[in-house]
Amino acid sequence: MRVFLRRCWGPLPVVVCAGRRPIPQWPALAGLSGSPGGEDGWGAPVREKPPWRVLFFGTDQFARETLRALHAARENKEEELIEKLEVVTVPSPSPKGLPVKQFAVQSQLPVYEWPDVGSGEYDVGVVASFGRLLSEAVILKFPYGILNVHPSCLPRWRGPAPIIHTVLHGDTITGVTIMQIRPKRFDVGPILKQEMIPVPPKTTAKELEAALSRLGANMLISVLKNLPESLNSGRQQPAEGVTHAPKISAATSCVKWEEQTSEQIFRLYRAIGNIIPLQTLWMNNTIKLLDLVEVNSSHLTDSRLMEQAIIPGSVIYHKKSQILLVCCKDGWIGVRSVTLKKTLTATDFYNGYLHRWDHKNPTVQPSQCRFQTLRLPPKKKQKKKIIAMQ
Repeated sequence: MRVFLRRCWGPLPVVVCAGRRPIPQWPALAGLSGSPGGEDGWGAPVREKPPWRVLFFGTDQFARETLRALHAARENKEEELIEKLEVVTVPSPSPKGLPVKQFAVQSQLPVYEWPDVGSGEYDVGVVASFGRLLSEAVILKFPYGILNVHPSCLPRWRGPAPIIHTVLHGDTITGVTIMQIRPKRFDVGPILKQEMIPVPPKTTAKELEAALSRLGANMLISVLKNLPESLNSGRQQPAEGVTHAPKISAATSCVKWEEQTSEQIFRLYRAIGNIIPLQTLWMNNTIKLLDLVEVNSSHLTDSRLMEQAIIPGSVIYHKKSQILLVCCKDGWIGVRSVTLKKTLTATDFYNGYLHRWDHKNPTVQPSQCRFQTLRLPPKKKQKKKIIAMQ
């Protein structure tokens, strides 16, 4: 069955004039100036139930899992949930493209490269880890608007890096939110579905991403099965509890030995270590810390830790466990390997650099041969671009 009423988000009133088709009021109430479906607004028939025509926007591994679920639903001819599935992704330096493009090509799905979004007709858009603001004109092209699969319990961690900030700040609870896109601002639309899960102790952002991507994909399919009802039962995000998850920069990876505790450094490592190695400065050389381990009481029996003046950043080689012990604000962390021109084990770094420095400077305190905070110059901010669908 097809009807001429277009809805995007609700619940919202519909004005009916005698002798005329219903006029939905959601664009004005949502602060949008146009009408869904293009310049003529209500000229084309709109589906009231599945199968849906979907345009997917995504880039990374998290988004790939959402696309995989959409593709599986499209292939399931018995359920008839999705009739048409096309993909928009962003350019990549890699010839293979980002994970979403790789999956789309393998699955023989039509792929457009942003800002090209094709010219087909769709019922609903889906966004997951896209990282681009969509204009009002884009949103209005979709009768049911655009859904976003966001890996946090909104309004906590709005922005492009919610999983990283969840781990970085030691959250014990997280989840996924299916929400509706609004123009000009990230992650502020009404919530259609939200589920919470505990954050496992010492989990990495990569591990958490895998769990949340599966949860989010299943939640999205559930929403699509009852799309009009889900939109009508959507709720606004609460004004309390809003936090932001800005994009991580290289400066975030610089360890501040005097300011950060061992727990904070390990959280940082688990949050971004697989994307950007933690960095520090040693004798005016940048060093990347590749493999961090916790320090137990047996490591701290080394006599040198008692005999010498120890300050944050001090580095001592622990021969028995073959790790570097590095002092921070409240204790110690262990480092198994580093990069200094090339990848070195802790033993290699000691033999090639620390031991040699000790021999050249026998009367100098080891605290003078220490890791120091690397200060990177801030990058200039670029203006955000909002591109409309042509």
